[in-house]
Amino acid sequence: MKKIAPLFALILLLSCSTNTSIVNSWRDPETTISQNKFEKVLVVALVKDETTRRITENRIASGNKIFKVSYPYLNDKNLNLTKEQKIQILKNENFDGVVTMRLVSTEKETQYVPGTNTSLFYGGFGAAYGYGYGFGNWYGMYSPNFYNTGYYKESTIYLVETNIFSLKQNKLIWTGTTKSSYVTDIGETISEIIRTVVKEIQKDGSIEK
Repeated sequence: MKKIAPLFALILLLSCSTNTSIVNSWRDPETTISQNKFEKVLVVALVKDETTRRITENRIASGNKIFKVSYPYLNDKNLNLTKEQKIQILKNENFDGVVTMRLVSTEKETQYVPGTNTSLFYGGFGAAYGYGYGFGNWYGMYSPNFYNTGYYKESTIYLVETNIFSLKQNKLIWTGTTKSSYVTDIGETISEIIRTVVKEIQKDGSIEK
């Protein structure tokens, strides 16, 4: 059983592997996120669809108590306010940081998936070529040789930009673009983006690991 357990762990790891990766990033060389010590951060999803906006902001805000969704503060009621007036609203609410996320673009990507030939693993090929003289050989005598032809599959790539602003200094201190593919669940994709961004921020030294 102890030998089987690592195998299941590997399967779980592969099944949970992310489809999101970092494309590029930049941070203010004079400022780190650790130095700012944020206590209350506004999360802003810059999307036109209100449902997607709320899903995105709620997902991020659920990860840490210092994150607060933006729709109670930035909505149709204050849409016509100036940039300075909006910033003042946030300062009056004691926000010291802002995280924004926006969809930069979508792209189509075509990938070739090669075929597989499983005939080598079934039938009497011996231990040097297949599974040996166990169940694999016995099964091979009663089954045809299997071969799956290769094929092309198309997926949509989503490029998302994440920015981190310091309201105390009134400037951008970190920005990065991520690439996500095979998106089936918005909430899970947002979580993957956040995990990827945090990993990159730790890597470039903006925050401690």
